[in-house]
Amino acid sequence: MKKKSMHSASLRPAPLRLSAIALAAAAFLSGCSFTPAYHVPATPEPPKFKELEGWVPAAPADALERGPWWTLFGDPVLNDLAGQVQVSNQNVAAAVAAYAQARALVAGQRASLWPSATVSLSGDRSGTKGGNRSTTVTSNGTVIGGGSGSGNISSNYRLQLGGSWEPDVWGRLHAAINQAQFAAQASAADLAAATLSAQGELAADYVSLRSIDAQRELLRASIEGYQRVLKYTQNRYDAGIAPHSDVYQAQTTLSNAQADEVQLANQRAQLEHAIAVLVGKAPADLTIATAKWAPTVPDLPVGVPSLLLQRRPDIAGAERRVAAANEQIGIARSAYFPSINLSGSYGTSGSVVSDLFRASSAAWTYGLSAAQTAINFGALRAAVESTRAAQEEAAARYRQTVLTAFADVEDQLSATRILVQQQELQRQSSEAADKVEEQVLNRYKAGQVDYSQVVQAQVTALNARRALVQTQASRQSTAVALIQSLGGGWHAQQ
Repeated sequence: MKKKSMHSASLRPAPLRLSAIALAAAAFLSGCSFTPAYHVPATPEPPKFKELEGWVPAAPADALERGPWWTLFGDPVLNDLAGQVQVSNQNVAAAVAAYAQARALVAGQRASLWPSATVSLSGDRSGTKGGNRSTTVTSNGTVIGGGSGSGNISSNYRLQLGGSWEPDVWGRLHAAINQAQFAAQASAADLAAATLSAQGELAADYVSLRSIDAQRELLRASIEGYQRVLKYTQNRYDAGIAPHSDVYQAQTTLSNAQADEVQLANQRAQLEHAIAVLVGKAPADLTIATAKWAPTVPDLPVGVPSLLLQRRPDIAGAERRVAAANEQIGIARSAYFPSINLSGSYGTSGSVVSDLFRASSAAWTYGLSAAQTAINFGALRAAVESTRAAQEEAAARYRQTVLTAFADVEDQLSATRILVQQQELQRQSSEAADKVEEQVLNRYKAGQVDYSQVVQAQVTALNARRALVQTQASRQSTAVALIQSLGGGWHAQQ
């Protein structure tokens, strides 16, 4: 008996040893990964920008203000509005929520590395309803049995602890975590891109609004001059010196200028409404007072093209999506191998609640399971090929994003250089047109020319003034676009 007892004792721990071996094997194999080694897709990296040739900022980069990029334009109203975008813009708020969701998904994927545990407690009460029992009458008249029974009632309570764990034998779970992390990083880049886009759009709209203010100021000054000329022409007509057609021409010039001013007022209102939406307000809640416009254009330290890959959030987001797609290949490859699951449970039961805490009523189970698809007619291979194609697609989109970014910078550099030349020519044209207008008007008053020449000189001068303002606004808008193309600036904290 003693020998038999020792033999039985040596057999009981065997399942524990098997589980320990399984756990050790799972831990050893959890280092496996079928994800390809990731390399950032190769992209063109020119040593310099083509349109930067011969264009050098007047101020060194160290002299520039290190605050948010819009402060370089020196407009306190713009500073206040741009600062509200990151807080109140709804597109930015949506991007913030999407980033929070992506981070939560990462936390959820990380939790899959650990065992899960469950606790269940149940109880039930059952019974049988009593019925009429049979009766027997003896020879002497005695009745045996009869009447109705009360039935049987029983209670049963159960308490069970369970757990399961899927060891990351083939690296699928780690690949899923990495994929979620890369997706979260791409979402962070999308947030930065959304913020930059909204701030850039606001700055461009604000520049257009101030340009309209400047043009309306020019029109108001011209309208005052046209009114004086109309009165002067009317007096000449009343005195019989000038024909009635001169009055009609003067009135036409005045009315056209007034109509242009009304049209600009409508455009300004629309821009103000657009700015209100960008800062997260209803149009009725935002009024931008008319102010004198200072067409400041900052000198931008463009740097070398390789820095562009570090600055632009859309490039960063596209590259992170390539990395996420690369992890998906490893996830698909791991499906070639069986999924392994370890499970166990411990529970007690009894007819009364106190029985749940007695060791004599306890029961336990644990086990190891593995499942593998035997036949799928090439479905797994197709899934792997699909993930490879998706990774190649993401890489192509990344390269296209980089090429587009280089083109954006080149476009804005070209526009910056050309607008500097254009502004100088427009300035010269405006000054010359003002002199012609003044001289022609004096000659008309002296009776040397007819009024049609005055009208032509007035229209030409006004158009030249407005063209100069529009060119100045274009330079500011181009500076905003260049900052966006460079990824939002060059400040030290970024």
